[in-house]
Formats: sequence, C-alpha cells, structure tokens
Amino acid sequence: MRVNDVGARLRWRAPLQEKVQGAWLGRLLLGVLLLLAHPVGAQVAFETSPLAIESAAGTLSFEVELAVSPEQRRQGLMFREHLDSDQGMLFDFGRTAPVTMWMRNTLISLDMLFIEADGRIARIAADTEPLSDAVIGSGGPVRAVLELAAGTSAEQGIAVGDQVVHPIFAAP
Repeated sequence: MRVNDVGARLRWRAPLQEKVQGAWLGRLLLGVLLLLAHPVGAQVAFETSPLAIESAAGTLSFEVELAVSPEQRRQGLMFREHLDSDQGMLFDFGRTAPVTMWMRNTLISLDMLFIEADGRIARIAADTEPLSDAVIGSGGPVRAVLELAAGTSAEQGIAVGDQVVHPIFAAP
C-alpha cells in the first residue's frame, strides 16, 4: 500500500512542478522581451526651442532641446557622441530649488550653466568629466540648467551674471 501512496504522490507532484517551471520560464521570457523592447540607452524624444544668452560679447543664439519631464531629465544628453557649439539642452525643473547633476553615461564633456528663475546665470561648471558619478551642485536655488558643449562658455565669453532669454524665465 505504501508503494502505491508514494507513487500517487509522485504522480501528483510532477504536473505541479511542470506548472511552476513553466510559469518561471514564461516570466523569464517576458523579462527578456521587455528588455529587448526598451534597451539600455534608448532615447526619449525632446522638443527644441531657440534660446539666447546676452553676454558682454553680445547676444549668442542656441538651439536647445527641452528636458521638462522626469523621464527627459533622467535621459538628458546621455549616450550622445557629439554636441555642436550652437546646440544644448535646457533642463527646466519647474520651480526654484538647489539642484545637482552628474555625468553618468554622458560620453561628451559639457559646460553646465545653472540659471536662476529670472534667467541670470548663477554658476558655471565648465568642462565636466564624461562618465563621472561626481555630483555637480548648483550652489544655490536655480530654476534650470543649460548644458552646452565643453568650452563653449569660455570661447563665447559667457559668464556668471549673463542673462539667458527663454520663455521659461520671468522677465528681469
């Protein structure tokens, strides 16, 4: 009798084990498919907008991508291999507060311009280190950060106190 009981138990366990293994395999395949559908480094879309900086050298014009959503701000300029000197990315935080940035997965060196709510440049972090996790702070409350190709600030004479002209900033 005991042999039959053991055999009955084994016959009952086998289909259960197959179901558990099948469910696990199904979850694994779903995970792999999701990774393939959204690979690491996938780019999000950005709108573009003209931006000007009024400096001692005159008015400088740029075409910037706008990073306004959390997803766009997370992506930023990661994985880009080039940025022209008349291009950039404007991170709009929608409010004034201290902010921090980093260069994780950013392949190119950048100048980061930390901008107050009225459009005045409060701080410039020039020639940031690519692929670095070092924290780059605003040094005080700001509304936005403008990222430009490394060296653009020095080459164009952009300085702390210069005025950034863009619709997100209140008129001075």
